[in-house]
Amino acid sequence: MIDPTTLIAYVAIVLGFVFIPGPATLLTVARATSSGTRVGIATGAGIAAGDVVHTFMAIVGISAVIAASALLFSIIKYIGAAYLVYLGIRAILDRTPVNPAAGGALPISAGKAFRQAILTEVLNPKTALFFLAFLPQFVRPENGSVVLQLTVLGVVFVLLGLVSTVIFAVCAGRLGTLLRRHPVVLRWQGPVIGSVYCALAARLALQER
Repeated sequence: MIDPTTLIAYVAIVLGFVFIPGPATLLTVARATSSGTRVGIATGAGIAAGDVVHTFMAIVGISAVIAASALLFSIIKYIGAAYLVYLGIRAILDRTPVNPAAGGALPISAGKAFRQAILTEVLNPKTALFFLAFLPQFVRPENGSVVLQLTVLGVVFVLLGLVSTVIFAVCAGRLGTLLRRHPVVLRWQGPVIGSVYCALAARLALQER
């Protein structure tokens, strides 16, 4: 099992990672602001589920295969970028009227937001490489099963990441409720959210190993 000193150091470092705004935070905030706190939390949960997949990939060696293959890294990267562009264009072109009873929130179910977030996170090969490079630094073979230590480290990362995205979702959801009282915000929220997705797609497409 992981010794307490290593675990405390790991938690402190991970807290620094998860509370520094990044793509996952931006995605969660965008969803919460436009579609409400519940959808934002579902997005954060989807990202956490995607990170569970990345933990599994790091443990069984799939992430190492991605790291070793420039072609595979590029294929996954461009599929992920294309998916984000697809979501972005849909948000920009969507002309579905907002529901006043829902506070002007863009119409998307929490379940759909959850599934989209999982796919978005899993299709980010940079995250796979991060888990592959980061988790083993805190593994000590003399402390027992390496697989068990990697699992614990991955679960801790996922839980702390989920806490951070929920906090961001709640704050952004409340802000969105205030902003959506203005007609101009209602008119432009779809294009703005779509632009966020497209920007994330460009960032992903330009990433190198």
